[in-house]
Amino acid sequence: MKLPLFLWELMGEFGRLYEQQYAVALFNKMRYDIEGGGGPQNQLLHRKVPLKNKSIFSGDLFQYLEENKKWRNRFLFIPDSYNINYYENKQAHDRGLHPKGTINCAGYRVLTSMEEYLELLNTSLPGVKAKVGSSPFLKFATQFPLILWHPYARHYYFCMVTEKEQQKWNAVFQDCVRHTNNGLPEECKVQTPAFTDAVRLFRQAHGHYGTWDMMCGTPPQILANLVMETLLPEMRDLITPKLKGKMHERQRNWMLISDAVYGLVQSQTRAQYEAVVQSCEAGRPPLETTIRTDMDQIITSKEHVSSKIKALVLPKAEKLLKVSIQPYISSILDALMEPTSRGFFEVRDLFFRELVDMSKNLLNDGNKEKLGEHMEKISMLAFHPVKMQSCYEKMESLSLEGLQQRFDVSSPSVFVQRAQILMREQMDDAVYTFEQLLHQSLEDQEAEDLCKTSQRCQDRVIKKFDYDSSTVRKKFFREALLQIFIPYMLKQLSPSCSELPRFQELIFEDFSRFILVENIFEEAVLHTVMKDIMMAVKEAAVQRRHNLYRDSIVLTNSDPNLHLLGENPPIDWAEEYGGGQEEEDGENAGDPEAQKRRRMKQVVSMIQVEDNVFVLPNESCLEVPAVDNIPEEEAEVRSDTSLSQQSEKQVPNGTKKDVNKNAIDEKPPTNGSAIKEEESTTEMSLQGTESKSAIDCAIQEIENAVQEEEHELRTQKTEESSSLKEETAAEEVRPTSNCEEGARLNPADTNKDSPSSTEEEPLDSPEREGEAVTPSDQQENHITASTHDSSQCDDSGFHSPTNEAAEEKHQAGKEECNDSETGEDTGKGESAHMDHQ
Repeated sequence: MKLPLFLWELMGEFGRLYEQQYAVALFNKMRYDIEGGGGPQNQLLHRKVPLKNKSIFSGDLFQYLEENKKWRNRFLFIPDSYNINYYENKQAHDRGLHPKGTINCAGYRVLTSMEEYLELLNTSLPGVKAKVGSSPFLKFATQFPLILWHPYARHYYFCMVTEKEQQKWNAVFQDCVRHTNNGLPEECKVQTPAFTDAVRLFRQAHGHYGTWDMMCGTPPQILANLVMETLLPEMRDLITPKLKGKMHERQRNWMLISDAVYGLVQSQTRAQYEAVVQSCEAGRPPLETTIRTDMDQIITSKEHVSSKIKALVLPKAEKLLKVSIQPYISSILDALMEPTSRGFFEVRDLFFRELVDMSKNLLNDGNKEKLGEHMEKISMLAFHPVKMQSCYEKMESLSLEGLQQRFDVSSPSVFVQRAQILMREQMDDAVYTFEQLLHQSLEDQEAEDLCKTSQRCQDRVIKKFDYDSSTVRKKFFREALLQIFIPYMLKQLSPSCSELPRFQELIFEDFSRFILVENIFEEAVLHTVMKDIMMAVKEAAVQRRHNLYRDSIVLTNSDPNLHLLGENPPIDWAEEYGGGQEEEDGENAGDPEAQKRRRMKQVVSMIQVEDNVFVLPNESCLEVPAVDNIPEEEAEVRSDTSLSQQSEKQVPNGTKKDVNKNAIDEKPPTNGSAIKEEESTTEMSLQGTESKSAIDCAIQEIENAVQEEEHELRTQKTEESSSLKEETAAEEVRPTSNCEEGARLNPADTNKDSPSSTEEEPLDSPEREGEAVTPSDQQENHITASTHDSSQCDDSGFHSPTNEAAEEKHQAGKEECNDSETGEDTGKGESAHMDHQ
């Protein structure tokens, strides 16, 4: 077969479809601009350029080179474009040399075992089956591989030294694939819908309905996948009989041929696609003039033709809907909602845990420099593949078995990756909104109010996140159901609607470019099933277990000044709050490009070299360090150790606790993870305490109050009115122990007090309860938690004035308690308290 002629025919057919859909998309865009469209307004702010001057990840690993069949050490650098650049070593990257190669991850899959790879490899050539361990051209040097597999392009093989290193790189590679598979930019209101509709109609003309998992990458890559989908069966029949040699040699030769053809197809499709786009853009001005002049006549003509087509299509569509669609809507919706909701709940919990961890650290060393360090890390939380992996994994459990074949769904990966992208966007919107609110509040607040200010901003952002996440999920469910049902209905109805071409005669010739019968037919089918889908999603929103806002609850813009903050320039926390810039050293100190590369901050920290270096058995391999931690973890270990030592100096010798010693030996939790163990919570609480006497006084006061309550229950006597007031005030402001506080601050330990408790408390109203992490007394530096309700907090999360009077009474009670003797056991404490009364 002649490849150039085949490509020319396919691209010519696609070009005709693209020109038709371009005019329709232009008309729809201009009509939408005039008429407008309603919908729920987002409560969170959206960051325009989130990864400016940022890179994703970089580090060393081993890569298999097919040229010499050897493993070599390579330095990988992943910029904000999510393309993987690999260099000879790190010095080559620092000097600004060109990379050895670049991997665009669109269409790839990340595999972590040879079994998965051989299973996919066996499907490439019919009649050629490989067994595990029977592929001598690829023997991994370690037991922790990572393989980038593509159905048409070259495969890439990597291996790591440790399992933890493999998990980190797997998360990074998965994020690269997820980002490049995200689809075309939605900002292009004409080119993007024109391209997607042209691709869909092209596949339908060739008998391919349903979802397509290769709709990923740039338009030239998508067109190359479209060509290969049609070309590959014919190419297999032509080339497979001519492949000679052993099994693995035939597979390897087939991969090389497929990669070469795919590269040629991409170069040809890129040139022809650019020519088609330029031709359409050149003819855009006269089209816009015609649309503006005859907008009303075009709309009237389209409605007339649409009524005729609906009269023909609706009876058949409603019958098909009742028999083959309606019985499956609820089951598919439940299958989509369960993993998606778990993923968004995990996003909410991760965001909450990061802010709680920051608040705890600020209590120990509450200055703006520390705040800037923490906020610099939190600002990139949404793009940290390792931290976000726990959220993405919730969506991996999506299963549509039994429905994929019935409704021609290629694989659930289309919906999985889309939901994961929405999770990342929601996390970044929440973090960005918190940044702007906190930065605005810090300009008006004193440094002593850092924790209170952070808590108020956190409460406001979580309320907005709950509303926005519900809106995003419902939109995702509707779109996913349409992607499943519409292709199936079109495939079933198209043969019975052979009379459609005659309706083109009802359209005026001047308007025929903007009104196409095929598009009206699909719109009629969509409106038929849309009513049932909307009803199913609305019924699901009423159920408590799904934790969705009802459609009747629509938040207006409760913060009119908030959206003004979205126009502010991005915040550089390190520079504004004293983080400073790293000093440049070495021979590249005077090179601006080298300095820019050095200053570029990574979302995921650099891999560090360990003392125990693993040497691969192959002599051609360089030594590659293992990975156990990242610098941000080491920095926290050093900071926590210094804080523990400082706390030991402040505590008297006779009152030191062994918990500090044990906490230094153990590795503290990483910055951004909740403190789940009681020992870690006790350690962090004791670091912020100036003396043991204050702690003993607070604990003793709690024990005395509990024993008083028990005594009252036993005696059933009424005390004096003055004593009742004192006990009530003491209970309102009674400080909790530090261990109990750490348990309450951790949403993973309890669902009762945490705002992340989604099963018990549905989001039926926009007013959600939040938890405050505020220091009650700067002299004792305790960590106390106050659970706000709607009666004590306004929408911004501020305390009501009633708490101030309660704190004054509590302060007076503590001063009286300090005057009394502190007992060694509970009995002495009780007698001292009774004597005081």
